[in-house]
Amino acid sequence: MEALSISDALHQAMWVTLFASLPLLLVAMVVGLIIGILQTATSIQEQTLVFIPKIVAVILAMILLGPWMCRLVGDYATFLFESLHRFVS
Repeated sequence: MEALSISDALHQAMWVTLFASLPLLLVAMVVGLIIGILQTATSIQEQTLVFIPKIVAVILAMILLGPWMCRLVGDYATFLFESLHRFVS
């Protein structure tokens, strides 16, 4: 069997982290952009106005995408535990 290197595992961990966090970051970015455009169009310069819609959108995205994100991270953790013997040899 081919030995799995630590750098390969870390490389895959970085990709799993990116894929798991990217949807929430995109939702927050899109909602912030839409609220920013609305603030500019209406000349409302309240800085705290953007937080509530962003929080609600991210919580909804977590509810909808949470099982997928947990499965992605769980599959990676299972892979690591199953291939733990390869790190030693």
